[in-house]
Amino acid sequence: MLESTMALFNKILYFCGLLLFATGLVRAENDDDGVTVETIEEEQYHSPQINSKSIYFAEHFDDEAAFKKKWVKSEAKKQGVDEAIAKYDGKWEIQAPSRRILKNDLGLVLTTEAKHAAISALLDKPFEFKDKPLVVQYEVTMQEGQNCGGAYIKLLSRGTNTKADLRQFHDQTAYTIMFGPDKCGNDNKLHFIFRHRNPVNGTVEEKHSKKPNQRLDDIYKDKEPHLYTLVVRPDNTFSVLVDNREVNGGSLLEDFAPPVNPPEEIDDPDDRKPDDWDEREKIVDPTATKPEDWDEEAPAQIVDPNAVKPDGWLDDEPEMIPDPEAKKPSDWDEDMDGEWEAPLVDNPACAAAPGCGPWTPPLVPNPEYKGVWRAPLVANPNYRGKWSPRRIPNPHYFKDENPFKMTPITAVGFELWSMSPMLLFDNLVVTDDLAVAEQWAQQTYALKRTKISSDSQSIWGRLLRATNYKPGLWAVYAVYCAIPVSIYVAYLVRRAREDSLAERALRLAGEQPWLAAAAALVAFALIAGLCYLCCGPSADPDADYKKTDAVTEDDPPQEEPQTQKASKSTLEGPEPEEQTEQSDDQLADQQEEEQTDQESEPVEKAQIDTEGAGDGQRKRKPRKE
Repeated sequence: MLESTMALFNKILYFCGLLLFATGLVRAENDDDGVTVETIEEEQYHSPQINSKSIYFAEHFDDEAAFKKKWVKSEAKKQGVDEAIAKYDGKWEIQAPSRRILKNDLGLVLTTEAKHAAISALLDKPFEFKDKPLVVQYEVTMQEGQNCGGAYIKLLSRGTNTKADLRQFHDQTAYTIMFGPDKCGNDNKLHFIFRHRNPVNGTVEEKHSKKPNQRLDDIYKDKEPHLYTLVVRPDNTFSVLVDNREVNGGSLLEDFAPPVNPPEEIDDPDDRKPDDWDEREKIVDPTATKPEDWDEEAPAQIVDPNAVKPDGWLDDEPEMIPDPEAKKPSDWDEDMDGEWEAPLVDNPACAAAPGCGPWTPPLVPNPEYKGVWRAPLVANPNYRGKWSPRRIPNPHYFKDENPFKMTPITAVGFELWSMSPMLLFDNLVVTDDLAVAEQWAQQTYALKRTKISSDSQSIWGRLLRATNYKPGLWAVYAVYCAIPVSIYVAYLVRRAREDSLAERALRLAGEQPWLAAAAALVAFALIAGLCYLCCGPSADPDADYKKTDAVTEDDPPQEEPQTQKASKSTLEGPEPEEQTEQSDDQLADQQEEEQTDQESEPVEKAQIDTEGAGDGQRKRKPRKE
């Protein structure tokens, strides 16, 4: 009987193992985005190809030879910083992502950290701001996350026309638009800056868009590819999209700081407040006098005259006494350590008494206390209100009703500083047709998102996400999985021994059947739980990808006391008066049915200080040329 029972138990264990293995396969196959989709994606992926006259620039970075012919690394030096760190010596390489998503897909990787890096390429043809929209789209994967630095793109203005010009690309090179993510510490932004030329005096001033209507913290830490798209239209409207979701939009005339058009009137800079102008709404009553019975010397508290010492109070007993059980250490040297004294402990005689030591009555508020006398305030008869300078016509006023007509674009470039290495850029396109950008994204970004969604629904994908794609944690899972295997091996060894643990357990179960029933229920619950994890319903794989949060101010945060990693401003030194010029590109994203529009929270308008070239906590101020 015992042998047949053990054989049956052995078969049950084998069956459970096969069940867990099978459920893993079922989980991978029963979804639309399963293993089959992954295989098809890897076999079908090829570099995107779009033949359209509306494309001004397209780069997938899959052809390293073509990349070397088109792109030029900067040989210039950053202006206004220490000579030791002024050189653009950051390294750019064509590499596969550290976490491979699509087979044979490559990208442009900034492999270094804490170094200036700049690289650029000429457009196939200049973009003129006439009657067609500008669409810039590109992908960024922050493979190591982002602690402090930018990943934005600059659209360089007319004047950068040759490769010789590209070799001199630096932070002061004129750009038309800067666009893309930027972060340092808790301050993260999604830049859209355009440079507007004053039609009256020809000076150029940067205009910074309002902050996005959603928080974008996840793009800096989830280590997944994200698609950035900028659309600027001839009707002076714009849209900023992240992963095909609009996170910012509005008007070039209304949603930028400083505004495109200056005010018609300004405060007269020569007007001065008269010397006799009284802005005090209230004054001290000059006729008030202190009452004769007002005693300023009376204390706030007095001894309670009604207090009585409790019965049993031990006046002669101290609250603390030397510990009678303490002994001087044998190595105590009075010449070196001084005279030894036993430590103090609570006096046991005081435990049952209401108190020990000298009794003093408590203090109570003084009913006669009034404090320092102050005269009351009365209305000021000479009050004239708050003074403000008179308004005069603005001598620099102009009205530009079409700021869309910006300086033509002839090149694109990345001019960055990052404290986190391995920033990967991919699938950059500049076009005047949003449909072309969407088609480009369907051949690139959409495949990646489908593959990531498929991986996230499998057991192996969940395991990778749980480890944050760090293989070093796999050993922990291996040890964890080896525990039941080791227990089973130990069982097989013990089974051959007389009066083994299993035999004793079975004998105990025969004597007390309720224990056997309880053990069976526990085992069934464990197996059912594992099956549910493998085959049960899963959350939306793009839940993290669609996450939003409350809106935060775009203004720089107050300095926090915690220690942070050295910022770019610390390493670069003071920023030049002219601020860095930045531009950017975004890639148009494929449409995913799972991604739903989210309600935006209202955003307070604030002045927008933008970091120059991701320069740490240092803020950019609008610059005039």
